[in-house]
Amino acid sequence: MTVRERERRPLEDPCHVRRGLFYLVYQGFKKARMAKSNANDAQALISSLRTAYAATPTNLKIIDLYVVFAIITALVQVVYMGLVGSFPFNSFLSGLLSCIGTAVLAVCLRIQVNKENKEFKDLAPERAFADFVLCNLVLHLVIMNFLG
Repeated sequence: MTVRERERRPLEDPCHVRRGLFYLVYQGFKKARMAKSNANDAQALISSLRTAYAATPTNLKIIDLYVVFAIITALVQVVYMGLVGSFPFNSFLSGLLSCIGTAVLAVCLRIQVNKENKEFKDLAPERAFADFVLCNLVLHLVIMNFLG
């Protein structure tokens, strides 16, 4: 029997159905093994990230917490808008852009303050923080102007 004849066999053939079931069971076991290995790989990845993050300086961890806080605040505003409504839409946009802009500026501060970053090794951390404060001031002045 040629390959084309086997492909043309109807699905009702019991032999073909048994082979199909066996194939499906085999694929299921294969995927289960892959899922176990993926779960082990994910656990190993998370543990390696945790140990690498433990070596991060405290000032960078504080900036990371600030970024997470800004993002969570933005998400809370989006959920609130979805539940209650967005009657003063410019107020919603101002709050959301304030959170997102602050998070972006904090990420820029983190990049500049990180001692392992070779691009900003000549930049003093005080100068980076002054840039962060000035940019936040400009951002929030624009946002206040947008409020009306």
